[in-house]
Amino acid sequence: MAERDISVRKETTPAGREEMRAAESFLRPAVDIFETEENLTLVADMPGVDKEHLEINLERGLLTLKGSVERTGRGEGLFREFSLASYYRQFQLPDVVDTEKTSAEFKNGVLTLTMPKSAAAKPRRIEIRH
Repeated sequence: MAERDISVRKETTPAGREEMRAAESFLRPAVDIFETEENLTLVADMPGVDKEHLEINLERGLLTLKGSVERTGRGEGLFREFSLASYYRQFQLPDVVDTEKTSAEFKNGVLTLTMPKSAAAKPRRIEIRH
């Protein structure tokens, strides 16, 4: 079987507020975002995070997700190939989101944010009068 070269590409983050975070090492959680006529729904995978260690902030249209993973005491570590790190991700939300009605659910390491659209952003049908 032929050997394969695997290269690791360093991902750069766009300039902006995300660069102002702490020097701590973070992982970017995998995220899916879905849109319907009524809502935007964000689903983020954050395995190992407890509800108590999850922060969700929405300020001036900037959504910030931050989750900390707590190491459990399983004994003294002799050899480790996997290390725990916190999660951090930011998104600039469109103006159509009604931030007052946004809700969150967190179950089994999966965060689901439901962000309803404002009434002005929802499509509506205009009736024609005779």
